[in-house]
Amino acid sequence: MKFVISSASMLNHLQAINRVINSKSTLPILDCFLLELKGEKLTLTAADSETRLETWVEVNSAEGEGSLAINAKNLLDPLRELPDQPLTFDINDETLEVFIYYQNGKYNFVGLKGDEYPEPKPLKTDSAMSLSIDSEMLLSGINRTVFATADDELRPVMNGIYVDITSDNLTFVASDGHKLVRVTTTESRGEGRSSFILPKKPSNLLKSILPREKGNVDINFDENNAYISMNNYKMVCRFVEGRYPNYNSVIPQNNSNSVVLDRITLLSALKRVSVFSNPSIGLVKLQLSEDKIVITAQDIDFLTAAEETISCTYEGNVMNIGFKAVFLIEILDNIPSSDVRIELSDPSRAGLILPVEQEQNEDMLTLLMPMMLND
Repeated sequence: MKFVISSASMLNHLQAINRVINSKSTLPILDCFLLELKGEKLTLTAADSETRLETWVEVNSAEGEGSLAINAKNLLDPLRELPDQPLTFDINDETLEVFIYYQNGKYNFVGLKGDEYPEPKPLKTDSAMSLSIDSEMLLSGINRTVFATADDELRPVMNGIYVDITSDNLTFVASDGHKLVRVTTTESRGEGRSSFILPKKPSNLLKSILPREKGNVDINFDENNAYISMNNYKMVCRFVEGRYPNYNSVIPQNNSNSVVLDRITLLSALKRVSVFSNPSIGLVKLQLSEDKIVITAQDIDFLTAAEETISCTYEGNVMNIGFKAVFLIEILDNIPSSDVRIELSDPSRAGLILPVEQEQNEDMLTLLMPMMLND
């Protein structure tokens, strides 16, 4: 088996899929990329025990065809140091010895048999469903929610994005028990009612590769796995198993106190003031009154404190409420609107943070649990 490929093209494709490979794999072959040559098309695959990502690239002067697995470090590390130039791969099909020739030299090592690389499980034909969604819409749904997923060994269902599909719309939900994000779009809908929990790792992989995609993404899935097909990539992943909590039931209704203000102004003030909060709890206090919010933080142990006042439009009772600064900053960082509306009922109940200008055919809602104040 022999072929010629641009080193820059090879590096670009391998880096896109490399994040799938775990630093510590249970199977030695999962430390490898799988290379499969058929005609002038080279398919590159990386996998762990639950996620598999493929991409493909055109090669020149191809001779023969077949597959082999090559240790990821042996391929990637030298490629990162090479300027763009043609690489000639010459692989002995019997001994699996790999010679890679480049402008000023060569290196060689032995690969592993490609047919030993784990194959993904096929979907159950009797329960398989499909969903087609615009790549930009899928990217938007993941971008707006993945930051709110948990790392909770006791409640693994919280460690992914819940995708709720109906014949009317598509909803992305993520929550770690402190904050919650719900994004509903009417631009895409399913054939009927279904749902799945997309784990954090494939969510972040999609977040990195979808900006390079155009057109629709086709998702075929059963209750355990999904096959996600794009123009330049194909992903197979296992879902998080379990029942996702009823997210709508925790969203407070009839919030009588409402404040509208500039998102960036609030975000910048929080970043400044939170520096002076107690690092172990990260509490910031918001004091809301008719036309202003006073943001305060203090660390009694080190005798540090900060206070900043920003103007706003507030309707409701004078109120003091506390939030964990890092969570509020994360939420504001991920809202795509110049102004935000914060709706509150009382200091002990969750606050809603909403974009004033919603995206077309989209409804975004974020929720943040308050922290108890001592005074």
